[in-house]
Amino acid sequence: MYKIYFTLLLSVMVSCRSTNKLDRVNTIPPDLVGNFKDDYGISYTMNNKEFVQHPGTKYHLISYNKEKQYFIARNDDKNPGEAGLYSRIDIMYFQNMQPYVWGFCLTAYKARTKEEA
Repeated sequence: MYKIYFTLLLSVMVSCRSTNKLDRVNTIPPDLVGNFKDDYGISYTMNNKEFVQHPGTKYHLISYNKEKQYFIARNDDKNPGEAGLYSRIDIMYFQNMQPYVWGFCLTAYKARTKEEA
């Protein structure tokens, strides 16, 4: 089981818009798929349809930008915060941070549209 490092930005970072073509989500790297635990002990699951922060926060994956390593997702309607809005989830790969292989950052988490995210 891989472990990930979790970083949550509480404000939206500088514009993250891209003109790059977004790949279908089924093309995500296989090392991002599975069950993970971060350095805070929080458990996550990712597959080609959703990213889940257990026990009850879900992001429905819409697209993946392979070049810039980010997902656009719709926040689940039952999420405790920002329900039904859109998020951008950036992925960062680590070197020399074992046991952590990769981490993520919600650089947008309450966008009104997927284009805004």
